Amino acid sequence: MRIARFSTPADGIRLAVENPDGSAHRIEGDLFGTWHPTDVPITPVRRLTPVLPAAILCIGLNYRKHAEETGASLPGAPILFYKNPGAIQNPEDPIHLPRRLRSDQVDYECELAVVIGRTCRNASRANALSYVLGYTCANDVSARDWQKDRNRSGGQWCRSKGFDTFAPMGPVLVTADEIPDPNRLRLRTLLNGTVMQDSNTADMIFDVPTLIEFLSADTTLLPGTVILTGTPEGVGMARTPPVWLQPGDRVTVEIEGIGALTNPVVEGDPCQP
Repeated sequence: MRIARFSTPADGIRLAVENPDGSAHRIEGDLFGTWHPTDVPITPVRRLTPVLPAAILCIGLNYRKHAEETGASLPGAPILFYKNPGAIQNPEDPIHLPRRLRSDQVDYECELAVVIGRTCRNASRANALSYVLGYTCANDVSARDWQKDRNRSGGQWCRSKGFDTFAPMGPVLVTADEIPDPNRLRLRTLLNGTVMQDSNTADMIFDVPTLIEFLSADTTLLPGTVILTGTPEGVGMARTPPVWLQPGDRVTVEIEGIGALTNPVVEGDPCQP
């Protein structure tokens, strides 16, 4: 099932099942409780992120070829960092280049996002996928100058990856029953129509069940927790010369079986509160 979240002219924000013909029917209830699809059609005005995350847990250096292109050793355990849930952005809404805490090295990162559907603690690798509600596309937008400069970052990644609009997600949430193996999906990034990243989730160092087992150990993952599972090779930082996002760019993340998430890039406003 393909679950979308829309603003509508009559009913405000609604969850809906998106049908193959593009039509949408209302969902009643709570995705993280009891819910059911209905036969009531809705008229979408604007597509929103499919979920509002309870938390965004992110994994760095989780693709073998990406580690190679950055000259990093393969990690012995998942590298965890967090994004502010306020960093989410809707499909087709803009990525704002930071200007108050200025960055001139903003990068794209296509990622498979895993949405936890029920309270998860001490999952095993064997049962980890039973906690997954579904999957969506994400762009782990990253300010590399803030990430790499310890005088700016303090040696951690949260500041560089947590600016407003740095977590686009969408266009839909595909329920877990339609993706039985999340580690066999092609994923790509296109920048202004040019393919920049083209890989497969099979290249993950730590697969999705392993990540859930690791992240839930002695730790409660609340319903609505989103896990960003890492990015493959082809990031702008690793190119010669580097490729940084510029005002007027359009970035698209595509994942097999889910769809395409596109966002334009604009200047941020340092004066806006």
